[in-house]
Amino acid sequence: MEYLGLTVSSLLTTLFIAFVIVALGFLLGGIKVKGISLGTAGVLLVAIVFGVIFSFVPEIKIGDTTITLWSTSQSFTAITAGNDGMQTVTLKTASVESIFSTISNLGTVMFVTAVGLIAGPKFFRSFNKSMMSYVIMGASVVLAGVLITVVLAAIDSNMSIAMATGLLSGSLTSTPAFGAAKESAGELAGEVTAGYGIGYLYGVLGVVLFVQLMPKLLKVDVAKERESFVAANTIQIKEDGKKRVQIDEFGFFPFFVTIVFGLLIGAIKVPIGGGNYFSFGSSGGTLIAGLIIGHFGKLGGLDMKVSKQTLNFFRELGLVLFLVGAGVPGGVKFISAFNWIYIVYGIIMATIPMVLGFILGKFVFKLSIFNNLGSITGGMTSTPALGSLISVAGTDDVASAYAATYPFALVLIVVSCNLLVLLPF
Repeated sequence: MEYLGLTVSSLLTTLFIAFVIVALGFLLGGIKVKGISLGTAGVLLVAIVFGVIFSFVPEIKIGDTTITLWSTSQSFTAITAGNDGMQTVTLKTASVESIFSTISNLGTVMFVTAVGLIAGPKFFRSFNKSMMSYVIMGASVVLAGVLITVVLAAIDSNMSIAMATGLLSGSLTSTPAFGAAKESAGELAGEVTAGYGIGYLYGVLGVVLFVQLMPKLLKVDVAKERESFVAANTIQIKEDGKKRVQIDEFGFFPFFVTIVFGLLIGAIKVPIGGGNYFSFGSSGGTLIAGLIIGHFGKLGGLDMKVSKQTLNFFRELGLVLFLVGAGVPGGVKFISAFNWIYIVYGIIMATIPMVLGFILGKFVFKLSIFNNLGSITGGMTSTPALGSLISVAGTDDVASAYAATYPFALVLIVVSCNLLVLLPF
């Protein structure tokens, strides 16, 4: 029994559990019901279930061996048997959130960098009057969410503005906004965290299902729409003919250099008053760096182009890691402050802005279905939804609408959440 306990203890590592989540997630995501599937979002759902399990079962006992799976704090107390009797020792360990945030952050920068590099060659070349429609759509989605949040916080006297702000940041799947609100909340930071965990589940799954359902509800001929969409987004990019140094055949060098530049951009903090700061964070910074380097395709005498196969690989791998890293802590937080009414609020905060944004794109700006949905995913700052939309559309070109909307929506949601949490509710 002792050997069994030691074996299980050595097996139940973060690495092992992460890959189990991914395997089960793809299995779940591959199930289709009337043509609708969770896809890679299945990984998120499984990760959240694991987080819920960890919150109920922090440790397991096999014989005389007690295996502490996860600590919800930065330390835990262990009782050990010594020659002089029992000894109590406080061991330092990482919390669930800190362990999986590393996985989440790694996934985010890989996914967003790949999206930026994919969209970069066409992004600035197509920067015309239609760009204003993306800016307005992103602003409309975020401001609708903010307005709904204020109204709900004013109506429900039992819900603090910190909880409401956390719900909004989760419903719009914005980790930078969550971080900003958490910093501003002070002693109420725990409520922001709990709200984020509750709102995040539907915030992700809702948009993923939305981008799959709308083409079906509107009876869109996806193949025909794809053909006209790709034709409309085809831009001839002239090469300057100069031969540049290619560091490696796969494009790993330019990809990781782009991430470095992106993290530098994301680290810049701009004061916005009251001792608060705005920053693009790792996701916004790497998207901007990807767009810029993807546009120029060079850095001095170095070739900074990355092959499509490499970008597709990093995009999908990054998305999976992001879902695992965000899902497990989200499951723990989900249980810690579970309340049915908060789930309803989160659904309202995510659904109404999506629907309003789609109506605006369709009837006011006359956007194509793919540009419309791409802009919605950017306005909702939803990484998983973009991955789902690319799968539905069958073309990476939809990333351009996401990339056009995302930066403006990101700035607005971060600033809004930073200020929202300070309202006197």
